[in-house]
Amino acid sequence: MQQLEKAMKIAACLDNKKGQDITVLDIGKVTTLGDYFVIASGGSAPQIKALADEVLEKLAEAGEHPIHIEGYNAATWILLDYGDVIVHIFHRETRDFYGIERLWTDAEPVPTQLTK
Repeated sequence: MQQLEKAMKIAACLDNKKGQDITVLDIGKVTTLGDYFVIASGGSAPQIKALADEVLEKLAEAGEHPIHIEGYNAATWILLDYGDVIVHIFHRETRDFYGIERLWTDAEPVPTQLTK
C-alpha cells in the first residue's frame, strides 16, 4: 500500500468511528520521521481506544502493522507508528494543549473526502 493511500485509509477508519477534526499532513518534505501524519480527536478514553482499534484492525486486514504503539493504556494520546504514516489520536483537551498542528505548520495539509 502506498503512503498516501495508507494515510487516506487511516483517515477513513477514524471517520467511520466518529473521530473528530481529522487532519492529514504531508510531512515528507520537512522531516525524515515519515511521509504523513494523520491526526484525530476523540471525546473519551474508550472512544480514543476504539479509534485506535479500528485503525489497527483495518490496516492489519490489508497486511499493514505498526512498528510501534505508544499511549494505548492511558488513552489521552495514542500514537500508531506505521513507519511512513504516523497516527496521532488525541483526547480533545490533550490535542489543544500540545497543538501538534502548530508545531508542524511547514507541513502541507492534504485534502480528504471525509464526512463532516
